Amino acid sequence: MPDLFEVIETTRAMRRLRPDPVPDELIRKILQAGICAANGGNTQRWRFLVIKDQTIKRDVQTWYKRAFDEVIGPRYLKSEPPPGVTKDRYLRQHAAVEYLTEHFHEAPVWIVACLDEGTATPTRGSGASIYPAVQNMLLAARALGLGATLTTRHLLYEKESEAALGLPPGVRSYAILPIGYPIGKFGPVGRGALKEIVYQDRWGEPYQGV
Repeated sequence: MPDLFEVIETTRAMRRLRPDPVPDELIRKILQAGICAANGGNTQRWRFLVIKDQTIKRDVQTWYKRAFDEVIGPRYLKSEPPPGVTKDRYLRQHAAVEYLTEHFHEAPVWIVACLDEGTATPTRGSGASIYPAVQNMLLAARALGLGATLTTRHLLYEKESEAALGLPPGVRSYAILPIGYPIGKFGPVGRGALKEIVYQDRWGEPYQGV
C-alpha cells in the first residue's frame, strides 16, 4: 500500500480504463472510504448508486457525449492550459477526455454520488456533504491500483441523465466516478505553485510558509 501523501500526489484523473471486471470487494472498500468522509452535521444524506448495467450506462453516455460535442470539446480547444500544465500536456488531456467520452459506458463500474435532499433546495454548501466522500473514493481507488476520475459533465443535461439513472424525486446526483483498471500509468498531478494561489491574512498578500 503506497504512502498517503504519495497517493494524494499521484491521484490524477485516469480516463482510459480497461473494460475488465472489478471485484465487488474492491468496490466495497472504495464505498467504505467514501462514508468515512466529513459531511455537514454528520447527517449522512449521501447515497451512492453503483451502476454496472450496460443499458443504463449507454443511455447516460448519450447525454454525456452530447455535452462534450456542444460544450466541453469546443471549450478545451479555445482554452489556455491551467497553471502547472504545458500546452502539450493539455492537448493530451483533451485527447483523454475525448477518449472517456467515447468509452464512458465501457468502464466496468460507475459510482454515482448523490444527496437525498428531499424537498430542500440545494445551496452553495450542499456539495460539502458529498464531495469529500468523492475525494475519499478517488484516493481509495488509487491506493487499490484502480483508475477513476471525477466527472460532473452529465449535469449539463441533468434532467435527462438523472432520468436515465432512475433517481427518485428529491435525490440529486453530484458526480459520476467511472472506475476500472487503468490503461495508462499513475503519476504526479499537474498543479500551479502554492505561492501563486495561497495568501496570508489579506487577499493578495503572499503566504509566508511557502
